[in-house]
Amino acid sequence: MKKIIKYILIITSLLVFIGFSVFWIWSEQTYEASNNLSTFLGNDTMEYQQNWLVFEPENQQAKTGIILYPGAKVEPEAYSYYGDTLSKEGYLVIIPEVLFNFAIFDQNIAQEIMDYFPTVVQWIIGGHSLGGVAAASFAFNNPTKLDGLILLGSYPTDNNNFTGMDLPMLSIYAKNDGLTTPKEIQETQHLLSQHAELQEIQGGNHAQFGIYGEQKGDGNATISVEEQQRMITDTIKQWLDDANL
Repeated sequence: MKKIIKYILIITSLLVFIGFSVFWIWSEQTYEASNNLSTFLGNDTMEYQQNWLVFEPENQQAKTGIILYPGAKVEPEAYSYYGDTLSKEGYLVIIPEVLFNFAIFDQNIAQEIMDYFPTVVQWIIGGHSLGGVAAASFAFNNPTKLDGLILLGSYPTDNNNFTGMDLPMLSIYAKNDGLTTPKEIQETQHLLSQHAELQEIQGGNHAQFGIYGEQKGDGNATISVEEQQRMITDTIKQWLDDANL
């Protein structure tokens, strides 16, 4: 009997190891930033701190920080346009590398970031796709630590119902998104706070919330990635201004 139990434990451990190895290899097959990313950023260089991609405003101390969780298996650099553009408006923007390239496994990294930048007095958290789900989860569990939530082609889960909360929220979604469809956005709108604003990007799709090329299952964009990125950034800036953030 003891030998049977021993063999079962060995086999179970082996299966767990194999399963984890397969998942790890799959999770490392990421969407990298497109080769033409530099054309969007000009001569600006990217700075890393603590494995986080950090964009700081020049010649001033940022009072508001924006933490942006990447989509599943998407490299942080793919969201550099937001960091570069918003930092020039006076915001500190941090896009972290996350565990196994899935922010859902690393939701509380936002707390580490906030602790690392103690001079920042206002914090916004956001994310793209599954990164937005993770950001929403952190926001739901830490509402007093945040001043806003930004969802990019994303929405909260049923467990994170913001109804009745005062947290300002911005949900940006794309008309041609084949992965987070406008229908799903509409069906989950009731989970947003009473201070939520929704904006649709006409002609945009899921992958163009970042700059990393095409994504399987997505719809076809009828606008360029540059135009979609600009429209999203302009919407974020306007929302931040309106909220006095």
